[in-house]
Amino acid sequence: LSGREPDYSPRNRFEEMEEEDKALKKKQKEEQKKLEELKARASGKGPLATAGIKKSGKNWLCLRQ
Repeated sequence: LSGREPDYSPRNRFEEMEEEDKALKKKQKEEQKKLEELKARASGKGPLATAGIKKSGKNWLCLRQ
C-alpha cells in the first residue's frame, strides 16, 4: 500500500457530505430568521421605521442644531 492513496469507503464520504449539508442548512435557517425579524421591524412602526417623536414648528428647528 505504500505510495497509494488511503482507501476511503463510500460510507465515510457520504457521512462527511451529510455533516456539511446539515451545517449549511442550519446556517441558512438562521439567516432566514434574521431576515424575517428585520422585515418585521421595517414594515411595522418599530425603531427602524421612525425617527422618534416628531416636533413641529420652531421646536423642531431648535432640536436640529
